[in-house]
Amino acid sequence: MSSPFRKPIQASSPAGTHPSGVDPATYRATLRRHPAGVAIVTLTSASGPVGFTATSFASLSLSPPLISFNITDTSSSMAGLRAAKSVLVHLLTEQQRDLAHTFSKSAEMRFADTTQWSSLASGEPLLRNTTHWLRATVHQLIPAGDSTLVVGLVTQTHSEESAEPSPPLIYHDGIYMRTSPFPE
Repeated sequence: MSSPFRKPIQASSPAGTHPSGVDPATYRATLRRHPAGVAIVTLTSASGPVGFTATSFASLSLSPPLISFNITDTSSSMAGLRAAKSVLVHLLTEQQRDLAHTFSKSAEMRFADTTQWSSLASGEPLLRNTTHWLRATVHQLIPAGDSTLVVGLVTQTHSEESAEPSPPLIYHDGIYMRTSPFPE
């Protein structure tokens, strides 16, 4: 029996609908209703630091420790990612909304303020005041429609715990939001 997951999935047709019959605008509108955590992925390239905001970050496996995220093939960061050996994934808190906005802007603006980042000994850009991050080697790049699914093997983690943990930054319905617990 053949599996539909073994075939490459093609992007939308020029007419605006996918052969599946799903309209891309309706699909996007539906997915906007699902909240996602916000991460920033950084890496080094031959032309300097590269980074982008990712709301598709996920834990993929505990053993081995694998993570995943996707990136649109038209992204200005795509060439750097294809050549990268490793990446840093910064898990943002609600206090880092401005940082998420910065990394959603044009590529030349993302690292313009050199006081906001430094480089690890391994070369990846580390964003200041990021309390939780993971370093991963690029394990697989999997074409999927108009995007590439990146699978990373985690080689280092960093987590600063505090008495008052900072809530995560989330993205929902086109805006950044904060979380709050239900009253007990």
